[in-house]
Amino acid sequence: MQPETYRLMAEVEEVHWWFRARRDILAATLEKLRLGQNAKILEAGCGTGGNLAMLDHFGKLHAFEPDPEARTVAQSKHVITIEAGGLPDGVPENFKDLDLICAFDVLEHIDDDHAAATALFERLRDGGGLVVTVPAFAWLWSRHDDAVQHKRRYTRKRLVTVLQNAGFEIARCSYFNTLLFPLVAVIRLGRRLLRIEGDGTQEMALPGRLVNRLLYDLFGFERQLLARFDLPFGVSLLAVAHRPHARQSGHGPDQSSDLRS
Repeated sequence: MQPETYRLMAEVEEVHWWFRARRDILAATLEKLRLGQNAKILEAGCGTGGNLAMLDHFGKLHAFEPDPEARTVAQSKHVITIEAGGLPDGVPENFKDLDLICAFDVLEHIDDDHAAATALFERLRDGGGLVVTVPAFAWLWSRHDDAVQHKRRYTRKRLVTVLQNAGFEIARCSYFNTLLFPLVAVIRLGRRLLRIEGDGTQEMALPGRLVNRLLYDLFGFERQLLARFDLPFGVSLLAVAHRPHARQSGHGPDQSSDLRS
């Protein structure tokens, strides 16, 4: 992403309704995983570090980020040391045998998402877990996608295929940001129809306090829905997957603990 986009993200990600509600949904997802107290967790592509404090509660956290400016902002949060690195070929060598990898809105930025998913698979221990989010539906493409330099948006089928081709077994894959989906669709399609131009950063602008609270409550309520069932459509996708246990000759599957929702 452009430096200005990172600066804007860093300014609002602690209080903006979208970032806050997504953190709540992700935290609820992680709470359902069988993570040990000393679980080795990696955030792949941590951006400006908005998720670090939340993730640090779940185990021993590590992170890397390819962009130097974003990495500096993330480091300033003083949660952990942020290493330089990127996908698919630049994952630091010391990140291996991990219990959990989180890649939140990362795959859509990478030219070869299949290679990126494979690189993540190779850094997990047998039974280790992966939690991924990506933007959904190519027809929702907007100037925002251009501004944050997305390569693609996903359907559930495509995301599942990418992860399965890398070797993952899928525990769940659900759309989310569903309650606000009609509003987002109308705004994005309306702007396209009316040829309303912009720099694509409008969606990251912080709304007024009351509107911000209302949107946070609506989006955040989905953590209760996702605790019960998968959602059939949404602005984003959430997947939980794991690396299967290696089969041992004559003994069947390894029975050590794994990470499943």
